[in-house]
Amino acid sequence: MIMIAAFIGIMSGLAIIVFREAVDLVHEIIFVWGYEALHIAQGGWRRILLPLLPMAGVILLIPLSLAFPGKVNGYGFTGFLRRVNLENGVIRARNIFIKVIATALTIGSGNSAGVEGPIAQIGGALGSQVGQRFRVSGKRMKVYIAAGCAGGIAGIFNAPLAGMFFASEIVLLGTYEISSFSALVIASALSTVVTRAYYGAIPAFPIPDYTIVNALVELPLYTVLAVIVGVTAVLHIRFFYAVRDWFRRLPLHPQVKPIVGALLVGSISIFFPQVMGNGYDYIAKALAGDTLVWRMMVLVFLKSLATSITLGSGGAGGVFAPSLFIGAVLGGAYGGIVHHFFPEYTATAGAYATVGIGAFLAASTHAPLTAIFLLFEMTGNYLIIIPVMLTAVLGTMTASWLYDDSIDTVDFTREGINIHEGREVAIMQSIKVGKAITEDVDFISENANINHLLELFRFARNSFYFPVINHKGLMVGVVSMQDVKAILHSEEERVCHLVGSICTRDVIMLTPDTNLYEAMKLFDIKGIDEIPVVESIEEPWVLGMLKRQDVIAAYNHEMLKRGINERAETIRMICSAS
Repeated sequence: MIMIAAFIGIMSGLAIIVFREAVDLVHEIIFVWGYEALHIAQGGWRRILLPLLPMAGVILLIPLSLAFPGKVNGYGFTGFLRRVNLENGVIRARNIFIKVIATALTIGSGNSAGVEGPIAQIGGALGSQVGQRFRVSGKRMKVYIAAGCAGGIAGIFNAPLAGMFFASEIVLLGTYEISSFSALVIASALSTVVTRAYYGAIPAFPIPDYTIVNALVELPLYTVLAVIVGVTAVLHIRFFYAVRDWFRRLPLHPQVKPIVGALLVGSISIFFPQVMGNGYDYIAKALAGDTLVWRMMVLVFLKSLATSITLGSGGAGGVFAPSLFIGAVLGGAYGGIVHHFFPEYTATAGAYATVGIGAFLAASTHAPLTAIFLLFEMTGNYLIIIPVMLTAVLGTMTASWLYDDSIDTVDFTREGINIHEGREVAIMQSIKVGKAITEDVDFISENANINHLLELFRFARNSFYFPVINHKGLMVGVVSMQDVKAILHSEEERVCHLVGSICTRDVIMLTPDTNLYEAMKLFDIKGIDEIPVVESIEEPWVLGMLKRQDVIAAYNHEMLKRGINERAETIRMICSAS
């Protein structure tokens, strides 16, 4: 594993070089040359031509999108997490080239997105390719993919610790096993060695010297910043997915939507060009202490809007860099205000912008360790650890309290899947009760007598509960042999009593849309083996009975089907590669 992790790290470092050169090349050809050719720098009416540049980039995406439908457009990191944690981890080699070209065209032409998510996916795809060549198990494949992601993030930021924790917290969902950790360490270190050999030990953007002027005053102020960051992160996540949902409902051809999105982003950029691209240039200005507080406050919203439009409409890229941008301008605006009122006791706005980067990244991704080590490695200043730890942790806690999901897990929750619970739980959450119920069910009227019920029990096979229905056919309760025991030996009582008088009225009911994980939790909590399934809680027409063994059988069937599909996919990928 050490040798393979080292190879993955080196390949990730080389992939970063190719990727960054591709982004820079597209930027020079489309944005710089186009800016000069259209004479936009002259100002005046020519500034309205600025949207043509990002539009040109997404227009060039159309042939790639048509050739590889579903692989090019939009924010793809959620699908990547699904492939790694819930599926087989087999990623085709062509995804590497798709991500390089699509992201370079999107960001290089001025659309608002980040390169870090795609480079993590590129590194993960390299790890998957290595795993396929060695025909490793699913668990080992997952480690190799995470090692590639760690190498990607480590190399792009010149921050090996941040890359390692990114893979652990985000890709592996907080798994810190020694076997996987060693692979992540090696891949991160060697990827950083490769990129530093090519670019030098230069961080993604310059971080100014950091200092704490008065800890007794500033630490409470950083606490307030953490709460503001947590709230803003939740608003950003919700807004991001609201914009994406709006574009999905928009009655336009899928290839036209990215062009519309680029037009909107370009229109914003006429007045606020800072939102274009990954925003690293303006991040550097914010860290240096941009004194225009109102502009930074406006850019918090506009960068969120531009990124949501770019990725929601179908542009390619990630959300990592936009999170850094929003954190920088939010922290800078806050720092500018507090420094104005407390100039003798607080650092400059640039210091708060630096801490804001880590705090917002942590709150939006729910990955505080990644943010803490990223800022520490980029500054090399131990003093920043205390405020960054405080704001990253409190910001993440605030965001988690207000909204359970990070920006990467919203789609899973919408599908009823808790990805942090692991693959087995996720599989059970993906199967609905309607696919597992026994539809051949006997039920009895509440007006039937006990002797009729006993006959039903006598001929029933493997069933100990019967739904009880009223005259309208709606379920009103459940009756079991336990309910009959008290009057079983009295013929007179058996004839006189009706089923409705002895049945249990307050019963648990499931609907076809309930997932098997929720059903199994009810089996365990209540200690029962059968639960009635009705059409809806409001209209409880009996559809069947769900038994514990039905849940187990449905789960085993799904696991077998997925295992066959994964094996077939792996064999097909190996054969096509060879």
